[in-house]
Order: sequence, then C-alpha cells, then structure tokens
Amino acid sequence: MTMKRLVLVALVALALGGCATTAPYGNFVQPPVTVDQQQLAGDAAKQLAALWPPAKTRFELQQPTPDEFGAALVGNLRSSGYAVLEYAPQKASGAGNATPEQKDADPVVVVTPTTVALPLRYVLDHDAGTGLYRLTLLVGSQSITRPYLEQNRVLIPAGYWVRKE
Repeated sequence: MTMKRLVLVALVALALGGCATTAPYGNFVQPPVTVDQQQLAGDAAKQLAALWPPAKTRFELQQPTPDEFGAALVGNLRSSGYAVLEYAPQKASGAGNATPEQKDADPVVVVTPTTVALPLRYVLDHDAGTGLYRLTLLVGSQSITRPYLEQNRVLIPAGYWVRKE
C-alpha cells in the first residue's frame, strides 16, 4: 500500500513540475524565410504604441532576440520611443571570482529604475500548408495576436488584432 502511495505522489509531483516549466517563445518560422519580417515588427510596434504609450512605457524582453523579427522589433520599439531592456539571463555573482584589487575597490552602485518594465515576449509561427503566419505578443499577463497571410512573398493582415487580458 505504501509503495502505491509513493508512486502516486511521484506521478503528481512530475505532473506539477511539467506545469511549472516555461513555454517556448521566439521565432519558429523555418529558414529560408521568403517574407519581410521587418514589416511584421513595424506592425507590432504600432499596435503596442496604440495600447501602451511610448516614452512612458518600458519593456523588458524575456527571451533572446537573435532572429530577424526580434532584432527588427527591438529597433522599431526604440525608434517609437520605448525604453527596451534586452534579455540578459541571470548570471552567478562574480564576487567570489574578483581579484584582490577589485575586492578592495568601492562597491558598484546599482541604480534601480523609477518605473517598472513590462515583461515582453513574442511568438511568431507559420503553417506552411495554409500560408498563415501568427504573431503573438505577450506583455505582462496580457497577449495580443494577429494572423497574417502570405501572398506573393508579402504578408498581409488576415484579421484584426485580438487582445486577451
């Protein structure tokens, strides 16, 4: 009886552990990409500006942006007037690795920002069978999504922006 209970507890723990993992974010469009992703980034920046005012909003990317869409999104957000904190994974403290000269020096003062940055993530994916692209931007606990249709290597909106609060 105790063995069954132990197995049941282990299965529940594994199931709950799966719920705690983070979902994948990023650009899932497989190369070679034949469409201009900068157009999508510009459209995304315009929609973010309609919902969150530039110059008063800070975004903190929660994922690396090595792809064409991510780099274009960061550039468009900054040119629109947003402060964008790029993704930087938490690194281990380097205090134990400091040289004696560095240990004797004055401590580095970290200035905390006066406004809170909204976490920003994105998912861009493509269904090759239908030619549809889907762009989802996750800002904090809210998300906005818009489908696009590829016609002659140009993406045109296939619907309105949908906002989930």
